[in-house]
Amino acid sequence: MQKTVCELFAGVGGFRCGLNNIKTAEDYNKKEKWDTVWFSQWEPAEKSTQYAHDCYVYRFGTRLDNNGEDTTNYNIEDVDKTALPDFNLLVGGFPCQDYSVASSLATSKGLEGKKGILWWSIREILEVKKPPFVLLENVDRLLKSPAKQRGRDFGVILACFRDEGYTVEWRVINAAEYGYQQRRRRTFIFAYKNTTNYADSILKSIGYTDTSKEECMESIILNEGFFAKAFPVNKVEAAKMKIKELPSEVGEVSDTFQCAFENTGIMKDGIIYTMKTVPNYSGEQITLGDVMEIGEVDEQYFIPEEKLYYTDPSVTHSDETEQRLPKEDRQTWQYLKGAKKLLRTSSTGHEYVFSEGAISMIDQEGKPARTMLTSEGGFSRTTHIVKDKMTGRIRLLTASETERIQGFPTDHTKYCLIKGETVEMPLRKRRFMMGNALVVNLIQQMEEELSRIFEQED
Repeated sequence: MQKTVCELFAGVGGFRCGLNNIKTAEDYNKKEKWDTVWFSQWEPAEKSTQYAHDCYVYRFGTRLDNNGEDTTNYNIEDVDKTALPDFNLLVGGFPCQDYSVASSLATSKGLEGKKGILWWSIREILEVKKPPFVLLENVDRLLKSPAKQRGRDFGVILACFRDEGYTVEWRVINAAEYGYQQRRRRTFIFAYKNTTNYADSILKSIGYTDTSKEECMESIILNEGFFAKAFPVNKVEAAKMKIKELPSEVGEVSDTFQCAFENTGIMKDGIIYTMKTVPNYSGEQITLGDVMEIGEVDEQYFIPEEKLYYTDPSVTHSDETEQRLPKEDRQTWQYLKGAKKLLRTSSTGHEYVFSEGAISMIDQEGKPARTMLTSEGGFSRTTHIVKDKMTGRIRLLTASETERIQGFPTDHTKYCLIKGETVEMPLRKRRFMMGNALVVNLIQQMEEELSRIFEQED
């Protein structure tokens, strides 16, 4: 089977880098193993610039649809899905939003009246293009959202796949638990058409029968499935398989369905099998220190002493229940990352004490980086602060360090192609792109299993 790919919500090309093992600047010039025939990246919050799309185009060029038009920077909802080139693998890191849909509209092919969320564009592509394989990424909370109807959103997604003839595996993967340089938990979804050779072969390998469904699904989860092959796991001691059937209509799922999804599972023929697993990994561990700069770092990254501490560096908490600290004290990293107590007033006028605990002022080089967010580099509790290896001074992460934390080549986001001109991406945008990205190393590891699967389809 040809290794043709459509990359949705592409960002700066994390899936593309992973599938094609792009780790260094030299790798951009190598022939790609997986042919990305079309991609889509559009940021609605950007009014005058589209830095992610323009960075992607700088690195990889653009792709035209079957009408000869470049629609890669359109709102995906406005793209004519019938004009997309054919492909065998659909990938993307789609946003986590509200997945509810009216019951009367749930089976409508056009999905008129939908709430404008992006999952329905993925479903439309599944209907129109019918790709045999799909690999998607989302935040780990997808399995438990929304709070008032746990599991509904993921149930809607599974029901859509079921209706289009797919079996679906999922796994919540923390990159650091498989040796990589960031503690980042994400839900990965692998779906395949029930008509593929892979679907037949995996059922034969487990001896699937109607009377042994539960045992067979457990075998897929723990040993024979896509994620089990790529990222080995063990069953949590005393963990039991949960089994639940999806309602027949997507609208009914939206209205009433709830499920306590575990971190691992499979959906086949509308039946959900899910259980709790733990990683089975004993290899090397890449740390934050491994991806940090060892040479000279530009002065703009260093934090002035007056912005670091407002009092003795050993102080790790503040109590403002009697009186607020001066503004200049509160605008320091020590205050921001320290434990604090302060009075607040609720919307009803009730006064209460807000408390939060301390987090480490300086991130430890000997551990994987914490999860990077889109606020990285801003004045935020979640921003990483490190001790410079050359000078010992305290600073923020460089743009290149954030790239390496996500497994991208150094300076992947440095340039964009805007209206035919090469332009440097602003530092804050480079950090934002990395906070929005996935850990490329995980896709590189999945690619080996994907290649084996595609070889079976020839």
